[in-house]
Amino acid sequence: MALIDVVKYQAEENEFIWKFPSNDLRIGTQVVVNPAQHAFFIKGGIILDEFTSGTHTVKTENIPLLNKIINLPFGGNSPFQAEVWYVNLLSKLDNKWGTTNPILLEDPKYGIIIPVRAFGQFGFKISNPRIFLETLTGNLPSFSAEKIQEYFKGKIISSLTSLISKKLVRENISILEINVFLDELSLFCQENISDEFKKFGLEIVNFYFMSINVPLDDPSVVKLKEAKDLAAKVKITGKELYQMDRSFDVLDNAAKNEGGVAGNLMGAGLGLGLGVGLGNQMSNVSGNLNTQNTPPPPPTMLYYVLINNQQNGPLSFDQLKQLIVDVRVNKQTMAWKTGMENWVLITEIPEVSNLFNQTPPPPPAV
Repeated sequence: MALIDVVKYQAEENEFIWKFPSNDLRIGTQVVVNPAQHAFFIKGGIILDEFTSGTHTVKTENIPLLNKIINLPFGGNSPFQAEVWYVNLLSKLDNKWGTTNPILLEDPKYGIIIPVRAFGQFGFKISNPRIFLETLTGNLPSFSAEKIQEYFKGKIISSLTSLISKKLVRENISILEINVFLDELSLFCQENISDEFKKFGLEIVNFYFMSINVPLDDPSVVKLKEAKDLAAKVKITGKELYQMDRSFDVLDNAAKNEGGVAGNLMGAGLGLGLGVGLGNQMSNVSGNLNTQNTPPPPPTMLYYVLINNQQNGPLSFDQLKQLIVDVRVNKQTMAWKTGMENWVLITEIPEVSNLFNQTPPPPPAV
């Protein structure tokens, strides 16, 4: 093979490492390094010298180690074998990345775990050619942008879960609001991923989130939206007005219930206990609008009883008293009231046991 007088490389956009195809060089060979390129002179696996942009003539004076490694019996133009490697320093900006499978993130506002998919792109360039050549290339004759992208895509995806979670928690951002913060999130991830690239002589030029998506029909997403809507409703109407609205719903549902004693009582208009409780709530709201010093009224006590093994309630004290008068409830009836842990005999409830002494016993049989 003829000796090589000129070594040069016409860089390609997607090629970042390229080895000159011939090892037959001679003293006096010119090595041409174009802008945005870096070249290495290698003999026996040892880097003898590096060349930046410009034209360089191979001389033992230029490369002191060369004289120690090769034997030059033929004078100034002696042939020898060595390798010239080129590194492309251009930036590659259009590298796409995306999550193959959804990553699971916990929404910091509502505590619901959501499957999330993210897509974007990143740009990189070789900032330290020597480290890149020594750590990633090995003895491969070339190293393409696709190989770099494939290698670091896994590292990017594995880092995203913790990075996105940290950003959401620090800023208290709901996953449903995350697309508003894509620019901030992109910068945050770029700063944190850059250290991993630097280990291999690479620099992240840019990093973007193009979209972050959640499956709208996923049960967890539906649950999260319901939680967000509820929080918004409470915030807009206020907690007390929202509780009053819920009380209306309870009354409406109870009135529609046609089964059981309690349902019949509510249908007959005897659910005044709940109505009184609701009136108290409305009074609380009105009072709070007029003064901040009026203490709230005591909560209405509600009772539940078992009649024919069926649960009936909630009942006000007056409703319960009427059931005792009507002999629907007796001393053997099991009962429960707000705040109790278990069901007990109704006579074990102090304020109720006295009711049995105020009503006459059943008349004697004739």
